Amino acid sequence: MSKKIMLVDDAAFMRMMIKNTLQQNGYTDIIEAKDGEEAVTLYQQEKPDLTLLDITMPNMDGLEALKAIKEINRECKIVMCSAMGQENMVLEALKFGAEDFIVKPFKPERIMKTVAKILG
Repeated sequence: MSKKIMLVDDAAFMRMMIKNTLQQNGYTDIIEAKDGEEAVTLYQQEKPDLTLLDITMPNMDGLEALKAIKEINRECKIVMCSAMGQENMVLEALKFGAEDFIVKPFKPERIMKTVAKILG
């Protein structure tokens, strides 16, 4: 599959877990960012087909990064990743144009169902 996916999470372990799930399902073009600032910069350079964006991160959180990336490309596809209890932030993210959200702890089948739905 030639779809490029960007993973954004300040926890390297979470990025590795999602990356492994994606790779096991045929997605090999994966880029990673450790916070929202890096995500915005990498988005401009790499133009991924889908971004999986954590909400709670240092420097620039997921909501700020979502807004910044939407300014770069209104058509971008972004799925927010949230912990339990972040419903208000998830609703805010959906209002600002996120396609969907996944709740931690992630289940591999939920990740793949969401990715497949958005990337076709």
